[in-house]
Amino acid sequence: MDAQDYKEALLRKRGDILGTGGIKPLQASMENNTRQGDMADQASGNNEVHIQLKLKQTDAKILQAIEEALWRIDKGTCGVCGDCGEPIAEARLRAIPWTRVCITCKEKQNL
Repeated sequence: MDAQDYKEALLRKRGDILGTGGIKPLQASMENNTRQGDMADQASGNNEVHIQLKLKQTDAKILQAIEEALWRIDKGTCGVCGDCGEPIAEARLRAIPWTRVCITCKEKQNL
């Protein structure tokens, strides 16, 4: 898999995230939750809004990582670990094309 393949995968993922609706569905959920039903219904609605907000935050982080990965492709450093400088395994790049670290460095970060 070459840099162009990674770029296409990143652009596809970016399109998928941007195509999921953005903030309007979140606003609709918040508006629908305003004083409808009993307290249990309202609590459930609040929970749904909270989950959607967390998902949007995750999408924003992934979008930022995708933009950084596209920049690395243009710079010619795609597939190189940002921590140790070693090549990132192709299987990892296929699974998470926006990753900036190899699996060994990621495991060290999680300790």
